[in-house]
Amino acid sequence: MPADAPAADPAETPGLNPAELGVYFSLIEVSSLLRHAVEQQLREAGGLSYVQFQLLATLGDSPHGSQRMTTLADGVVYSRSGLTHQAGLLEKMGLVTRAPSPDDERGVTLTITARGREVLAAVFPGHIEVLRALFLAPLDADDIAALAGPLDRVRTHMRQIPPRSAAPRRRKNAD
Repeated sequence: MPADAPAADPAETPGLNPAELGVYFSLIEVSSLLRHAVEQQLREAGGLSYVQFQLLATLGDSPHGSQRMTTLADGVVYSRSGLTHQAGLLEKMGLVTRAPSPDDERGVTLTITARGREVLAAVFPGHIEVLRALFLAPLDADDIAALAGPLDRVRTHMRQIPPRSAAPRRRKNAD
């Protein structure tokens, strides 16, 4: 719900039916269990947090290994300040560099380093192993195809609402 939308009256909001509630709880549990296992593997294999891995993987997939920080924040759905902190940690580890954006001097571009690519290469095999063992193992090709459509539709629907990182910044002394 957008930040400026009026809050719904709980008395007027219809509840979820058992199927809706069940699929919601299943999604939350699957997501939590998978994320926990992935985070553990990333920490052990590369000393990375989940967000740091997302950033490195996104940069690794970029044509030039670089992206603007605001674009990255929107893509990984992370706050600007949180991303700045994570980028600083990655920079201290020698996995990325930060520089003024060539297109806009107010912007900052993050670029993956050769060391960052090495860490990605080190964590990917274990990452794929965790995904196969926990998420993909109980599914066949038909199941995967059946999940892809609805999940893509939900993601597209949710992406229509600008992420928090894209929201205009509020001034501290604004009226």
